[in-house]
Amino acid sequence: MSSIERLVRTPAAAFEFANILLTTDDATLGASEREAVWTHRGITLWRYRSSQRTYPVPVLLVFALINRPAIFDLRPGNSFVEHLLQEGFDVFLLDWGHPEEEDADMGLDEYVCDELHWGIRETLRASGAEDLTLLGWCIGATLSAMYCGLPRDGDRDRVRNLALLTMPVDPRDSTYARWVGDPAFDVDGVAEHYGVLPGRSVDFANKMLKPVTNFWTTYRRLWQGVLDGKSRREAYQPMAKWVADNPNFPGRAFAQWIKMMYRDGDLVSGRVRLRGRRVDLARIDQNLLIVTAAADHIAPRPTTMPIFDLVSSEDVTHIDRPGGHIGLIAGSAARNEIWPEISDWLRERSER
Repeated sequence: MSSIERLVRTPAAAFEFANILLTTDDATLGASEREAVWTHRGITLWRYRSSQRTYPVPVLLVFALINRPAIFDLRPGNSFVEHLLQEGFDVFLLDWGHPEEEDADMGLDEYVCDELHWGIRETLRASGAEDLTLLGWCIGATLSAMYCGLPRDGDRDRVRNLALLTMPVDPRDSTYARWVGDPAFDVDGVAEHYGVLPGRSVDFANKMLKPVTNFWTTYRRLWQGVLDGKSRREAYQPMAKWVADNPNFPGRAFAQWIKMMYRDGDLVSGRVRLRGRRVDLARIDQNLLIVTAAADHIAPRPTTMPIFDLVSSEDVTHIDRPGGHIGLIAGSAARNEIWPEISDWLRERSER
């Protein structure tokens, strides 16, 4: 495009650029058909039924506490849920909801020992399955690993496969830890002051890990795409809407998470106790899939790698690919570059 052509196109491009930004809230997320099968304290278990169910082992998806799980079902044609359904899996998703002031007392104990435990129980009940695949992403992966690291009883024995995507295990050397891991950071005081931490505040802190990319590059790329006539509104808007939807973080869970992961390293040292029971990652003996992303700045690959020395699983698979914390699984290339590998792994371990 010549300089004159670019100059002529600029006014129309500016209008289109503004229109994309201003209508982002109109984008549709989570379009796959689903039904609620269980709810408690604002937390919901959703079921997505496959019209061509082939495998008896359902997949339960667990995402982080700081973003919405719609990222698993971002938009038609770019939906991990849609992909799994087409591959013949029944899919369940645990939605943590939108914590409010009355949820300030929610701790990791409640999330792991109660809500995740009950979500697994209800997945098994609704599907009629004998066991399931637990697939966690980000904090959801760590919560899933903690669950499998508790003493075995009842439904805890019925997790056949454990898939952990971009999971923080020991992030004490990460950039984020330099901010919140210092003993001078009064995490308990912050939690007490807020009750529930505003989601936008947590999101702002995460974005400050890559401020140029998050506050400038994303918009520059959008503008350049619009100017060149190559913008993809249908791809940009759902992701932008998802990024801006930040649920609150219950104060008690926040304080526990920061101290456990970024300050004290309790998870890798085996010092985490939930309801008086020790979380020992050596109890993890499920078929295990670990997925890491080379450009992950939220859970850098080195913060995940200690998991391999802690588990007892004999069947362990590691997939490492280029990409970031979210883009690896939800980016435009994920459908061809990572989803088939994950579904192939599931397929081989989900027969009767």
